[in-house]
Amino acid sequence: MADAFENWIESLFTRWMRELTHAEIARALKVLTRDYVQRRQRLRGKALAGRGKQAAFALYYAPRHFLIVREVLNALVAPRSATIVDLGCGSGVAGAAWALHGGGNVVGVELDPDVLREAVFTFRDLGVRGGSLRCHIAKYRWPKPPLGIVAAFTVNELDEGDRVHLWRELERQHSGGSRVLIIEPLSTRISPWWQEWAERVAAAGGRADEWHFDVELPERVHLLGKSAGLNPEKLGARTLWLEPVATS
Repeated sequence: MADAFENWIESLFTRWMRELTHAEIARALKVLTRDYVQRRQRLRGKALAGRGKQAAFALYYAPRHFLIVREVLNALVAPRSATIVDLGCGSGVAGAAWALHGGGNVVGVELDPDVLREAVFTFRDLGVRGGSLRCHIAKYRWPKPPLGIVAAFTVNELDEGDRVHLWRELERQHSGGSRVLIIEPLSTRISPWWQEWAERVAAAGGRADEWHFDVELPERVHLLGKSAGLNPEKLGARTLWLEPVATS
């Protein structure tokens, strides 16, 4: 996996820096972070408008999200899933990390066509078998379980009605044998629904965790974060994890 990850990072920087400089991307990253963390605009909306912000997300946040998902899966000892559904996939890194962890094909579900195009590059450069579907999560027609389902930094961007609908679908999938992994930022200020979902997951036999990882970022990713005035050493997330219901 190490070589695939390193090759992907190299390909990312080579591709994006054909059209933008390090300084331009760092400035865009500063604005993107302000919008995402402080103003909480939706990533799939205005916050990713423009090539600068798209490059900033691809070169900084996407690698960080990949590493978080990889470390979580390793800690959970998550098994292989033949089909991995990556909800609100963005650039496809969460599904790709699971596929590299244990194999399987990825289906990336995403509404924004710009980030869907980035997912195609992600799957290709990481050597993952994957495809993408332009679709809102609430309108997704689910395959039959069992599946591996991941929603990374996605549920907090849904409105209340869509979250209710998603939870019902996840319950149905889980009862059919699917594994479900939900990943969100450490701060629960942006996800007031978290405690309720954590209680539901616990009642269904799952687990809720808070993670802090000591993982070395690729040098170019680290330098980009520092140039934008960020603290790239901090890497963590909250997760909800549901294993299939055991049958006797």
